[in-house]
Amino acid sequence: MIFAYNKEHVGDVLMVIAADDKGLENRVERKGNVARVTVAEDGQVVAWNIFDASTILGEIAGTGQVDLTEEQLAKVNEALTKSGFSETLVKVSAPKIVVGFVKSCKKHPDSDHLSITQTEVDNGEVLQIVCGAPNIKAGQKVVVAKPGAMMPDGLMIWPGVLRGVESFGMICSAGELRLPNAPAKKGILELPFDAVIGEAFPVGK
Repeated sequence: MIFAYNKEHVGDVLMVIAADDKGLENRVERKGNVARVTVAEDGQVVAWNIFDASTILGEIAGTGQVDLTEEQLAKVNEALTKSGFSETLVKVSAPKIVVGFVKSCKKHPDSDHLSITQTEVDNGEVLQIVCGAPNIKAGQKVVVAKPGAMMPDGLMIWPGVLRGVESFGMICSAGELRLPNAPAKKGILELPFDAVIGEAFPVGK
């Protein structure tokens, strides 16, 4: 569950991304200040929009992906109930952009620039991630955007298939993380080896 807010460019709307719509046709149902977005084909809820969000929640700290307090989440759920929706939103506290460790790296069988990695992201959890960076190799500490992560530019990360191989996340460059003085040269950000696997990585800082 991703919460995003950008009053300057979008308006006073809290956007809640619940799932990947996979590019399928969406249906929007609005009741009062709440709109529910579903996939037209099967009714899966993929997003919510909460209008006049600052009136409902008070001050919302940050721009882009934001972290709601427990009190604000309770107010969101209260707004859903008052509007006639039966769903309850639950915040996932585990970080989505984290330190990872590339355990193995091999060439993609159908590409001359892609590599297939097995990358540990937390407490033994390993994700297969296809990476196109020229400097990717086994043994690196890296920054991983796990499925469900929102990048600083608003890009959502979901599982995908690259040249026939499944990929569950993205290994990030300094530019993708919007780090100051990010090099123009392509390549993933390599972290010091004492970086802690699974620890949240602060983006845009």
